[in-house]
Amino acid sequence: MVRTKIKDIKLGEVNHVAGFVENIRNKKTMCFIVLRDISGKLQITIEKGKHPEMEEDLARITVDSVIEATGLVQASEYVKLNGMEMYPDTIKIDSIAEANPIVAPVGEETNIDTRLDYRWVDIRTDKNTLMFKVQSLFVNKMREFLNINEFTEIHTPKLIGAESESGAGVFKVDYFGRDAFLAQSPQFYKQMAMAAGLERIYEVGPVFRAEKFATRKHSTEFTSFDLEFAYIDSFKDVMHMEEEMITYALKAVKETYGDEIKKVFDIDVVVPTLPFPVMDLQDVYKELESRYGYTVPESEKGDLTTEGERMVAKLSQDMFGHEFLFVTGYSKENRAFYHMRDEHGVPCGYDLIWKGCEITTGAQREHRYDILKAQAAEKGLGKDIEFYLQFFKYGVPPHGGFAIGVDRITMLLFNVGIREAEFIFRGPDRLNP
Repeated sequence: MVRTKIKDIKLGEVNHVAGFVENIRNKKTMCFIVLRDISGKLQITIEKGKHPEMEEDLARITVDSVIEATGLVQASEYVKLNGMEMYPDTIKIDSIAEANPIVAPVGEETNIDTRLDYRWVDIRTDKNTLMFKVQSLFVNKMREFLNINEFTEIHTPKLIGAESESGAGVFKVDYFGRDAFLAQSPQFYKQMAMAAGLERIYEVGPVFRAEKFATRKHSTEFTSFDLEFAYIDSFKDVMHMEEEMITYALKAVKETYGDEIKKVFDIDVVVPTLPFPVMDLQDVYKELESRYGYTVPESEKGDLTTEGERMVAKLSQDMFGHEFLFVTGYSKENRAFYHMRDEHGVPCGYDLIWKGCEITTGAQREHRYDILKAQAAEKGLGKDIEFYLQFFKYGVPPHGGFAIGVDRITMLLFNVGIREAEFIFRGPDRLNP
């Protein structure tokens, strides 16, 4: 179909537009239609006396119907919507919509589960449309940053023959009569790429977690943005790569959609300053106790508690005036076996906290075969990771990386739950639509 998007309409000329009917007022002598496409909205004004041939179709059009219209578009000081209106010569109905199934009574909000049942209708709102346009830009800008920095995009299997990493929370599927598993992460394959000499790689793809969490930030399938790169000196190189990439993407979001996000969501997009602040985990706990009276037992101080993570949002603002905080110094019991450890046995990695929520676990990986094998054995891992250990027998450079949940980034940027931040949500009790 050759059409003009509403944002590209040429005033004083005949344009052909198509989209959803957002509103229709069909009066005795006049009909007013608000048409919406992905780029904007347009008022269509029909004087019935001039177009009696349209009356039958106008009577059939409902809200959310899809129509096409061709006609002259002129500026109008009387039209509040973008100051212009179309006077159509023709209107064509592409699809008649039934009554919206998720419209709530005035003053009420439709239940989230009902909205998810009709997700294709729910997404038509200004808020949801904007959210996914921003998500797309954010991912594209992260890709762009990595491409500039000579990364190669790869695509790894999501069906695997052995339980990945610890084996916890893995979906088992039948694979021609034998067990296969849905990948929790592309981690092992990212490191295979380091062994293959690709040096700098990234991937954007689905990952799966068989965990029965029912929180605002968990889902059983989500989109992960992973990267790995070689010839690093320490995990600080990984942190530096991440902070630069996130800042690059957020700057583009603010420049392109900042005003619209403020108007629709009343949220200010903050472009962070570089470098991001960094704190050791034990220092985080000391500050949380001295500033806010928050304490945890010594046995829990090897990891950041959920409540501690939430309070880091205030801590980072109070101490550094920053939305982001790198937290380092986690215990080896709370980190994966493939994280390199320093001379004190402390994992060489970090979590990145944004707005009180962990968005990344990153690290330098252990690339020395004997040490890696010993750390795997320490975690009780054996046969299931034999294929992974093979990579390190034939030479692997020092390397590290991280992963960002695309949906969680969206959730935090717009202050919504994960069910709204994902295009289609998957959770323990939801497999449809």
